[in-house]
Amino acid sequence: MKITCTKENLASALSLVSGVATKNINLPILNNVLIKADSQKVEIISTNLELAIIVNIRSIVEKPGSFTVPARTLTDFINLLPDEKIELELKDNEMQITCGHSATKIKGSPADEFPIIPAADGNNGFLVETAEFKKGLSQVLPAVAKNDIRPELSGISFNFDENELIMAATDSYRLAEKKIKLSQGKEKIKIIVPGRTAQEINHILSFNTLENEKNVRILLSENQIVINYDSVQLISRLVEGQYPDYVQIIPKDFKTTAEFSLSKIIKEIKAASLFSTSGVNGINFDLENDKSIIKISSMSTQTGEYNSEAEANIKGENNSILMNFRYILDGLNNLDGDTGILQMINGNSPCIISSKDDAKYLYIVMPIRK
Repeated sequence: MKITCTKENLASALSLVSGVATKNINLPILNNVLIKADSQKVEIISTNLELAIIVNIRSIVEKPGSFTVPARTLTDFINLLPDEKIELELKDNEMQITCGHSATKIKGSPADEFPIIPAADGNNGFLVETAEFKKGLSQVLPAVAKNDIRPELSGISFNFDENELIMAATDSYRLAEKKIKLSQGKEKIKIIVPGRTAQEINHILSFNTLENEKNVRILLSENQIVINYDSVQLISRLVEGQYPDYVQIIPKDFKTTAEFSLSKIIKEIKAASLFSTSGVNGINFDLENDKSIIKISSMSTQTGEYNSEAEANIKGENNSILMNFRYILDGLNNLDGDTGILQMINGNSPCIISSKDDAKYLYIVMPIRK
């Protein structure tokens, strides 16, 4: 194998795939990336057996072939090279890398030891606008469960419903839902995408060298999702099981609704967080209709106490609720526009946070029981 490419193209490809190639004691080959060159293209591939990322890079192929090298070593080394052309050549089971006046050899493993990547096929295809998909993923990802006690909650629900994709995530303490329009595809399908896979998709869509691509193509089969975006392809297994019917817990009738300045309330919550009890992270919100204010307070035996007020347009009853400031901030920071909306029933029921400018996104937080 012998190929020539630019430092920028190779470094970008490695940045996209190297996060998947994590340390694996039982199967060391998973620490490596596969460099695969034929007469038509050069692919950089990594996998952790649950998901795989394949990136095509522009290269001149002088001699086809394939080889695997440690992802971390190769990535760190390539990033240190000057912005010049790089030559990669396989010699005696070592990858020889030449760039400018520098040359090095990296030991690796034969390509036949690398896991076989499943075929990227699917019976159902969908097309979604890149910016909308990326925004939606970033809005629901914070609510994904961080453990695998309930495997389905460690993923994101993708509900393809005619012309719409409804993404939802919950860790039982909060729930985030985002609806985005599909450019193509009308089948009705429900799947659960692993949280790690969703993070990698979001990472790919955030990559600045790929920002010219306006659409993402999604292919689905019985137990697999394929994402095609520009020169990148992601293939992942799906989470087995059925996602909980979360729609039934979304409150419908509210006793109090408050509209407030997002930037102002976020600052007040951050200040109050400094005086909340560690581990509980509780902040109290008192909604006072007669004064058109939200009182924000917190208290800790270690740090002291905090009391403040924020102007708000409040309709309905006076009300109060105690909530985890981390969960609240995760929701508020993902709202579009300048004005946020808080809708609640009482201090023992979940409340809804949304934006005045985006009816397609809602964020639900469970209260801390006093």
